[in-house]
Amino acid sequence: MFDNLLYQNASSLLAHDIQSGKLPGALLFAGPSSSGKLTCALEVARILSCGGEQTGAWMCACSSCRLSKELISQNMLLLGPRDCQSEISAAKKTFLTATYNNAPYLKAAQYLFIRSVRKLTLRFSPILWENDDKISKISPFLQAIDEKIDAILPEKELVENDALSEICEDVAAQCRKLASSFMYDSIPISQIRAVSEWARLTSASGKKIIIIENIEQMNESGRNALLKILEEPPSGVVFILTTTRRGSVMQTILSRVRTYTFSERSVAQQKEVLSRVFHVGDGHDTVESYLQTFLPVSCDEIHGVAKAYFDEIMAGKIPVAAKVVKSCADFESKFLFKTFLVGLQDALKNFSSPQTAEFARRNVESIRECYNNVTVYNQSTAAAIEKLTRDLTVNRNMIF
Repeated sequence: MFDNLLYQNASSLLAHDIQSGKLPGALLFAGPSSSGKLTCALEVARILSCGGEQTGAWMCACSSCRLSKELISQNMLLLGPRDCQSEISAAKKTFLTATYNNAPYLKAAQYLFIRSVRKLTLRFSPILWENDDKISKISPFLQAIDEKIDAILPEKELVENDALSEICEDVAAQCRKLASSFMYDSIPISQIRAVSEWARLTSASGKKIIIIENIEQMNESGRNALLKILEEPPSGVVFILTTTRRGSVMQTILSRVRTYTFSERSVAQQKEVLSRVFHVGDGHDTVESYLQTFLPVSCDEIHGVAKAYFDEIMAGKIPVAAKVVKSCADFESKFLFKTFLVGLQDALKNFSSPQTAEFARRNVESIRECYNNVTVYNQSTAAAIEKLTRDLTVNRNMIF
């Protein structure tokens, strides 16, 4: 069990609980980013639905495990905010490189790419978005992605390299558009209610698994709705929650889950993960540093844009929002937008004296409002930055 989860003691604890029949109905995987929490959650889902003679065997070829490996099992829901773009790009490179070189790990690379895409598309399941008017706009993206992925499934013969590259590029582009247009930063309460209804439907076979990522980012109404489900969990359902900040999770939720802790891997361990999963050599010390190389603009460049923007405001000038957006690759990834706002907050560290503390406080509020305007109210980043510019200018004029 858990052959694909490296250097995490949680795997042995989970294997013991599964084999002894002591796995509870609600789990919390807590630990830093890129520590394998989602990988582990998906593997738990596969193991619990496995119909093979040796339950949970890594090479099990039963129909349930095949569906789980391709992430198309009907017994699993996945929701929660996540930036999937860098992983999709990294997996695409691994897959195409393996194909061109006819590498011995080609099949694994094929699964890596398909799963990276479905880690995104699963979050847009019609079950979760049924009562949302956005579903009509989301469906064409899902259909286009599924049609392309269908052509590169492991059981089919791969097309020629040029055609394969074109398919993968198109899939990645569709994923970028889907994520930039519809990925949320706080799980809608409507999805928690949809999960509750789905969980109470009887499964034809095996357990139902509900994976909810980054639960610390849920708003109050969502947390209360989740708590209600966990208070009266349906039989035959296992909830797997993940978080990077266990201290930010409601105590009432913590009291209803069993926590499995994921630790920060050492540099040597992360290099091995990169080698075994993405088949890259030396040059990167962490998984996150490698994935960030697939961003259209580096984090350092984004921070530079943020500093220049703030310096212009402090000099009494009016930055052009469209120019800022273009410099940051149109913020096609919400991670880039967050990075820009973090860069602005870093610029405020120079205003920590008692005389400028009020200025800093007002700016933090303005930055937070800008973030919410984009992630909660779906305002365009250009419009949000234009308003932020006005707000920061007012703050400056009031204090200086």
